[in-house]
Amino acid sequence: MAVKRSILILVVLATWVSPGMTQGTGNQATTIAAISPIFSELVMYSSPKGFRTVSERTNGKNYVREAVLQGETVERWSQMITVTGAKDLASNPNASPQWLVERITSGFKRACPDSFAVAALGPLKLSGHDGFAALASCGTLQSGADKHAGSALLIAIKGAADYYTIQWAERGPPSRGALPLDHAEWGKRFKTLNPIKICPVVPNEAAPYPSCLGRR
Repeated sequence: MAVKRSILILVVLATWVSPGMTQGTGNQATTIAAISPIFSELVMYSSPKGFRTVSERTNGKNYVREAVLQGETVERWSQMITVTGAKDLASNPNASPQWLVERITSGFKRACPDSFAVAALGPLKLSGHDGFAALASCGTLQSGADKHAGSALLIAIKGAADYYTIQWAERGPPSRGALPLDHAEWGKRFKTLNPIKICPVVPNEAAPYPSCLGRR
């Protein structure tokens, strides 16, 4: 993966505003804590206001949850936040957060070899867990009869037993060439997603999982 200079992403790690359910000032909440039990752990991130879950499924060792903006669908969307889990992947000595991100970005490259761009943002520490982040984009992608550009912030995290990713993707008008990767804008979105946490499962604890909400 070619490495380009990052100007914001690594200085906004894990900014915790409040140990409650929302972030914002007064009654104007901008995010809400989204926590899911995924295989052996709880995965939490701050979901921006206006997103709703439209798909959640587990297929063997793979978990996927997709959220899009209100009024959009899993087929037609402008922004999507995807959370994934890969069961038992942490036991693979060849796996790492960077390796997982590079596997995802290689899929981008196969889809648009002539308009592909990537920027590795480097290693992270998220609630004590190793992670890695990158930006990737395609100038032109094809979904059925629809052509569009696609960009994404990709975050991979190594849990105690499993691996997880959080991906914030955006679609726009197609471009013949590679899209510029706006580090400042994606840095703001990374900050919006924080705090990102991986928490142990507490026996008999139900949603909203207060042990993870209050865990730093």
